[in-house]
Amino acid sequence: MRPLKNGDKMGKVLVIDDDEKMCKAIFVLINRLGHDADVAFTLDDGLEKALTEEFDVVFLNVLMPDGNGLDLLPKIKETHSIPEVIIITASGDPDSAEIAIRNGAWDYIEKASSLKKMMLPLTRAFQYRQAKQSQTQPVALKRERIIGSSPNMKICFDLLAQAAVNSANVLLTGATGTGKELFARAIHFNSPRTNKNIISHAILDKASRTERNFVVVDCTALPGTLVESVLFGHEKGAFTGADRSKEGLIKQADGGTLFLDEIGELPLVIQKAFLRVLQERRFRPVGGKEEKESNFRLIAATNRSLDQMVEEGAFRKDLLFRLRSLSIDLPSLRERHEDIKDLTRFHMARLCDRYDIETKGISPDFFDTLISYDWPGNVRELVNTLDGSLAAAGNDPTLFSQHLPMHLRIRMARDSVRKKDRDPYSAKGDAKSNEALPTLRALRQTTEIKYLQGVILHTGGDVKKACHISGLSRSRLYELLAKHNISM
Repeated sequence: MRPLKNGDKMGKVLVIDDDEKMCKAIFVLINRLGHDADVAFTLDDGLEKALTEEFDVVFLNVLMPDGNGLDLLPKIKETHSIPEVIIITASGDPDSAEIAIRNGAWDYIEKASSLKKMMLPLTRAFQYRQAKQSQTQPVALKRERIIGSSPNMKICFDLLAQAAVNSANVLLTGATGTGKELFARAIHFNSPRTNKNIISHAILDKASRTERNFVVVDCTALPGTLVESVLFGHEKGAFTGADRSKEGLIKQADGGTLFLDEIGELPLVIQKAFLRVLQERRFRPVGGKEEKESNFRLIAATNRSLDQMVEEGAFRKDLLFRLRSLSIDLPSLRERHEDIKDLTRFHMARLCDRYDIETKGISPDFFDTLISYDWPGNVRELVNTLDGSLAAAGNDPTLFSQHLPMHLRIRMARDSVRKKDRDPYSAKGDAKSNEALPTLRALRQTTEIKYLQGVILHTGGDVKKACHISGLSRSRLYELLAKHNISM
């Protein structure tokens, strides 16, 4: 920890914590470092200050009187100054730490640390911002068909920008339909390796070769007995049917980008061979005597947990380390419902243009139904749904929920009935008028406990499923479990 020196810029720090003594101690240290500080004792007050003033760094406590600080983190990262956020907590846990980092926190530290140690990430955050501000402003990203402005997507766009300016290997993770290939193409087309030529292994023979290609390899579609030939190429006579020499996809990507989609499906024996290719950028074609070189940039994608596959012996740990020099985890659509309207408008306009029909109006109930659905197939399912709605609408100028598929409308109707049935004091005349009613607080507590116990039993303790079913964030779920002393 050191005070400002010549050339350093004074910064502004906001401390959001209900512990007045802690706030005062941090306030004093920040001033000693030469920076300005302000404090807020509630999340609401902290958000208001972050929205009306510009801060470089925010210290944000987790457990606050008016909520969980982790839920406020994305909103603070959305404010105009986009401050670095350091999460502080009296009792940290690994899951909360993961949530914080995934949502863009600079660091996650426990208050049990000495105050001087707490200032170290502050100093580094200022150094990072100063270096960042001294750089020239980047050119706007080309991100055709990647729609969204939600906090989760903004984090992904920041990482996309980082990936585009270097040649590090990139691992894209996320569920099916979240747009992994779109992101891979965006990284390629925003990088120095850009060229309009795109080659897929399905049309390799028909594609003209140039330098700087974007070569797509669907690992789920690689023929089992010819994987090596497809990737590394082969010499004439290397095997039955090899009547001529053929270059593989790795060589086709020379000077450009090799995109391995669903890399978790790559056979173990090929993983070992490909690891050496990544290390040396050299390979030997099947039946060949000499090695060849290929200066490609690798982007890989998967909808599986490669860490779990490593534990199960289905994926090589050393290859995984090589793949994720930089990782981008794409959020599912249910994690960014605020993007559904923009996605709908964009793809609806695109589909109307494709079918050469007038752009249709969209009614509020159409949007309401889309937003209420959890989209297990993500953006891909949304686009297919919109396509079907256009067909159902025919010549109608406006889309209503009536034009949506039956299963979406049934789901919304069932959910509305379930909510009504769950209300024990709805106007049905079921409750006995002479029975004493519990206090609202007692009722809430009993209902919360029973509901949480039911969710845990139903999901078998799977946190991800529990969050999906309950609609709670992971941080809020853990907070309620701790409040009622319920274990997973």
